[in-house]
Amino acid sequence: MASHSPSSEKKSDTLEVGDVNDFKVHVFKSSSELLEKLHDKWSQVEKKPYPAMFSSTYGGIILDPALMVIPIDDHMVHRGHGVFDTAVILNGFIYELDVHLNRFLRSSSNAKISSPFPRSTLRTILVQLAAASQIKKGSLRYWLSAGPGNFLLSPTDLPTPAFYAVVIDEDFSQCKEGVKVITSTIPMKSPEFATMKNVNYLPNVLAKLEAEEKGANASIWVDEEGYIAEGPNVNVAFITHDKELIVPFFDKILSGCTVLRMLELAPKLVEQGRLKAIRTANLTVEEAKNSAEMMYVGSTLPVLPIIAWDEQPIGDGKVGELTMALSDLVWEDMTAGPVGTQRTAVPYTE
Repeated sequence: MASHSPSSEKKSDTLEVGDVNDFKVHVFKSSSELLEKLHDKWSQVEKKPYPAMFSSTYGGIILDPALMVIPIDDHMVHRGHGVFDTAVILNGFIYELDVHLNRFLRSSSNAKISSPFPRSTLRTILVQLAAASQIKKGSLRYWLSAGPGNFLLSPTDLPTPAFYAVVIDEDFSQCKEGVKVITSTIPMKSPEFATMKNVNYLPNVLAKLEAEEKGANASIWVDEEGYIAEGPNVNVAFITHDKELIVPFFDKILSGCTVLRMLELAPKLVEQGRLKAIRTANLTVEEAKNSAEMMYVGSTLPVLPIIAWDEQPIGDGKVGELTMALSDLVWEDMTAGPVGTQRTAVPYTE
């Protein structure tokens, strides 16, 4: 083992101290200087990913990405006290806005966060935000926060809750290629938190990273009783060899808007004789892995075929025919479903 002399250690320490002393933190002396720096950063971005944001702390819609910020003392930032939801914008329509908004307000009630606006105003803001963005295809994500005001644990003394929303310019299309998944070793959220769409997503992030590290797309959570739960940010569904569509019960997981809509549309396949039955049920890992087909279900997928789980093929290891039939039903609903109930027209102006 090599020896280290006191002189060499002292020299090393001196160099480290010297390096620290040589580093000078820049102090922005004016808001205009800081704004210039932010604009310089965004000027190098060819395509702006966030064309519009609403902030109740600003009191309006922001089109300048350099100003799309949230106060550092917002309790959603430093305490995770916030809820969110997402709706898809496709072909100039917002898909299932009211369904998502209803779940959003249920989540906020469970999280003990009141809204600074009534539901009708929240809806109007989101539609106007989508119009201001000029985006015809993307997603609309929105949050209710306990609000800014201090760094305490309790939000009791905060002036008012906050509402934020942003339009994300992103391309997505119907998923037709199968993916591989793993069983997550990351503990899933307790039912109280899993059934509420809150911003505490660290378990979800770690589950996704774990899957990626193992060469998979994402993971599957299994509850403490050994039943299938959900993916990191998606529901999961199965087709049995008897051609039954089975979705896990929603008592311990988030009731996904897209999977609920898929369950409403799936009877069309029963009428055609392609599916025999549709039900929600508890499924063990063994039962699930022995299914004929498997899929993730979520807003921007809307249905993603799963062809292998923990390196074991699902069915014949190929994209399932009924999986794609369900995907077609949901995608058709997203692109050409009823206007006013499923799809909200965005009033764009030139």
